[in-house]
Amino acid sequence: MENKNERILTRREFAQRAAILSATVPLATAGAALPADLKDVGPQPASTQVRDTGQAEANSRYQQIMDLYANRFDDGQKAELKRMCAETQPSLDRIRGYALQNGDAPALYLKPLVEREKKAQPPTSSAAKKP
Repeated sequence: MENKNERILTRREFAQRAAILSATVPLATAGAALPADLKDVGPQPASTQVRDTGQAEANSRYQQIMDLYANRFDDGQKAELKRMCAETQPSLDRIRGYALQNGDAPALYLKPLVEREKKAQPPTSSAAKKP
């Protein structure tokens, strides 16, 4: 009855495939959910021109970090930190560009599903009196 050439899927393989599939589905559908103007946006090159206000904000962010933790960084790390502050600014500007009102619903509703064990009910006094 059973064909020995047929490959059997183990529980471990099934779980691995299910985990991979469930992890990749949101990535595949994310492209369809994005607005058309954001689909073509790729990683920003390092030489991107930051607007004056964005540049001032990036500089103030860098200066605030330096005021707090300057003694922890060497010169190479300080240069890297300044570059990271400048590269982060266009993403922040793009996020701030979305028009939101106070009445807008959040994009994600977090409703954790928690199942708790029910405690056994103690016997009632009338059941305890019966012999």
